[in-house]
Order: sequence, then C-alpha cells, then structure tokens
Amino acid sequence: MTALRYVYAVCRPFDTPLQAQLTGVSGDPPRLLAHGDLVAVVSRVPEADFNEEALHDHLEDLDWLTGTARAHQQVVDALTAVTTPLPLRLATVFRDDSGVRLMLEERAEAFGCTLDRLDGRVEWGVKVYVEGPEQAAEPARPEPKPASGRDYLRQRRRQSRADDDLWSRAEEFATDLHRTLSDRADDARLHAPQNPRLSGAAGRNVLNAAYLVRRDASEEFVERVDRTKDDAPGIRVELTGPWAAYSFAGEEEKNAGEGS
Repeated sequence: MTALRYVYAVCRPFDTPLQAQLTGVSGDPPRLLAHGDLVAVVSRVPEADFNEEALHDHLEDLDWLTGTARAHQQVVDALTAVTTPLPLRLATVFRDDSGVRLMLEERAEAFGCTLDRLDGRVEWGVKVYVEGPEQAAEPARPEPKPASGRDYLRQRRRQSRADDDLWSRAEEFATDLHRTLSDRADDARLHAPQNPRLSGAAGRNVLNAAYLVRRDASEEFVERVDRTKDDAPGIRVELTGPWAAYSFAGEEEKNAGEGS
C-alpha cells in the first residue's frame, strides 16, 4: 500500500525524545525529518485515505474528522512539552519525504521568523460565560404565581432588567480581564464568541481569547486568572492550555498546502 507523508508541525531541531509510545494519524509513530535548520514532524498515512478524493469524502465524516484531529493534537501536544512547534493545518500531506523537504526549503524564511517569535512561548485560552441571573446571588424566594396579566408583565420586566444588568456587568468584567491578561502576555487574540449549541458549554460566551505567554511566566499568568474566578457571581471563567501557539502562528502554515 502506497504511503503519503502527513506533516503535523515544523520546529527547530531538539534533543529531547518524544514519548516512546506516541502514535499519530493512522497509528504510525511520528518521526523527525530535518532539512537545514528546520525539522518537520511527519508520519506515514495510507494514500487510499489521504488522496484528494478520499479527503474530500472524509471531511464530511464527523467521526473520521474527530479521530484524525485527536491524533493530530496528540502529536502536537507531545511536541509542545519538549519544544516550540509551529502546527500545520489538519491533513497536510505530501507525496514523499522529498515533497516535505521542498516545502521546508520554500518556506524556510517564513517558518524561521514565526518560530523565532514563538520560541519559549505557549498559548493559554480564556473564556468568560454569563451563567444567568439565577446564579448571580443567593437564591431568592420564588416569585408568586402572577394573579393577572399585569402581574405577569411586571415579573417579566424585572427579569429583563436583571438579565440586562448581569450582561452589562459581564461585558465590563470581560473587558477588564482581557486588558489585565493582555498586559501579562506577549500577544493576545480575540476570537468570535462560541455558539453554545455547537460548543455544548453552559451559558453565553462573552469573551473567547487566546494569550501568548512565556513558559517561565505561565505560572503567574494562571494564578492571575484563578484569582478572578470568584470575583463576579453569575459569571464563569474557564482557562485552557498550555497549547501550541495556534492563534499566533500567522499565515505561513495556512498556505503550505498539500504536496504532489
């Protein structure tokens, strides 16, 4: 069976070995393919699953996408533990090692500049959610059942004012938090709020941000986020990471493309 080369990331040469039992997409262990002062992290994948036609079909298959993304992320996470990787997009494949080396040579300057900028840094994600007025304070006594249409409208107006007040406080809280964390990071990115129907997260997402932080400053950054978590009843703060710096990798890797 013909095998293609699946590329997970580009990085500088490093000495620390990857986990012995680490496997990548299609179960093949990743290996390092060096060219000049760059290294591509690759594994073999069957052409039958990763040629252009097969990929077109697979990208409509949620189970296949989930499994491939999980294996891809597993390799990138392992790299993040030992070096600073520049992740490539999911399902970046080339015909053979020569195609990978040609990609490294053609994009050497762009890759090098990005790796220099990201060196020794990781990405942390911070999300802020509005959980709802009913969670914003001590539970109040249930309102009596409305005796008339006028009572019902009064209750609805009170609820609307409570919703507006919590949303306003959440926006102010998120703005202040983002400003504080941006001051403690080398760079920051604001992403679009997540759709709760797609993410499955409870509450309305008011802040979805990524921060580029030096490894040696990460503990202080995490502590700063943790100190905010109880500051605003009804507002939930979530921290994720450390990740490879996906949000700060720039445009270079997006156009590496598939080889022939």
